[in-house]
Amino acid sequence: MRGADAPGAGSDARRDARPRPGERHSEAIVAQTKTQQEPKAQTADEPLVPLKTAPLRGEVSRRGFFSALGLGWAAFTAASAASLGVMVRFMMPTVLYEPPQEFKAGFPVDFAVGAVDERFKAAYGVWIVREADGFYALSTVCTHLGCTPNWLAADEKFKCPCHGSGFIRTGINVEGPAPRPLERYKITLAEDGQILIDKNTKYQEEKGQWSLDGAFLHYSA
Repeated sequence: MRGADAPGAGSDARRDARPRPGERHSEAIVAQTKTQQEPKAQTADEPLVPLKTAPLRGEVSRRGFFSALGLGWAAFTAASAASLGVMVRFMMPTVLYEPPQEFKAGFPVDFAVGAVDERFKAAYGVWIVREADGFYALSTVCTHLGCTPNWLAADEKFKCPCHGSGFIRTGINVEGPAPRPLERYKITLAEDGQILIDKNTKYQEEKGQWSLDGAFLHYSA
């Protein structure tokens, strides 16, 4: 029995040593992959191909350098121009528009007797009042806190909309918190016969200045 088993055992061993069909296919795939991965040797007849290297981290190309330089120069120029503009604006004085302090209001015949003329209120801040014997020019600034009163023809008085101060046609304060009458401006006749208002000269009634020359223009037609 032992001798008969020996040949069979040898045959089984040889059969186990032979590669199975699946193993042959796997080995063929591995061999093909290695062949594809191996670099092809360059022959003497083939031209040399320069190698392309990837830029290292932090490395800047020539084009990128000049682009960055141009952006930096543009930013510097813009900042310099802005700074120069601020300096020029700071050195130049601030000019505020103010209406002329002297102006001609027209001829005396253009004004009605006993009326308050409001044509120059908005532009010059002046009321021109004509009485039977002449003219005077009142400031449109309330003597309380500087608001602009309104002329109420029906009530024959100036009424301040801010705190209720009231002034009669001559400018005397009669109601409200205003502490003193309205101020008057200098009024004269120009060489051409027109009424000339000079806001550089003011007259205050509480100081007795309404009796001075210029506070009232005597005129009779």
